[in-house]
Amino acid sequence: MNFIEIDILIKLGLTAILGLVIGLERELKRKPVGLKTSLVISTVSCLLTIVSIESAYMFPGNDEINITMDPLRLAAQIVSGIGFLGAGVILRRGNDTISGLTTAAMIWGSAGIGIAVGAGFYLEAAAGVALLIISVEIVPFIIGLIGPRQLREREVSLKLYVLEKQKIAEILKKMKKNKITIRSIRIKDTSEGTHIVQLVVTVHFRRKTTDVYYTVSEMTGIKSVEIESLH
Repeated sequence: MNFIEIDILIKLGLTAILGLVIGLERELKRKPVGLKTSLVISTVSCLLTIVSIESAYMFPGNDEINITMDPLRLAAQIVSGIGFLGAGVILRRGNDTISGLTTAAMIWGSAGIGIAVGAGFYLEAAAGVALLIISVEIVPFIIGLIGPRQLREREVSLKLYVLEKQKIAEILKKMKKNKITIRSIRIKDTSEGTHIVQLVVTVHFRRKTTDVYYTVSEMTGIKSVEIESLH
């Protein structure tokens, strides 16, 4: 085994470790992209980058034919092609809320880390992974403690089944008194005589979804409640 082969194995091994770190962060949050996906993306991106660089120097020019190749031509295609995987994890819910953007960005980041290692930028790739984890985990926690009020809130989707339409305004006032801020509202009448009130509200990020449910469900005039935490 020569030096070039050892160098390639080191690159693939380091890429697998860095991809594992990114995948572990997503896995702990039960996101669609976990360990296996991140490992595959980062490792294959590294491999294609190595192949792209090595193959560029396998066709030396001579007097009759002069072949010039871009060493990173495959890496450029990885950056654009990985967008298909990212698009697959972005979801649009019925209440027009977009989810999965962070996971899609982490997919793109895994590919970028693989390309960096494949091109020989070991320290830069390791620093990139460290900054990714800090940005996703530590920075939001710090902002949640000392940041503006808007950054310390999270969104919750509510669907209320109200018996009397006259009670809707009263219910909304009670929600505001209980520190539930209303962002959007949609009211729909049903053939059974009840009224569906769909709300997107914000609460403190530490407030439990169950606490919001108990608070709203105990309000007079509400027949039933459906709740979903959006973040």
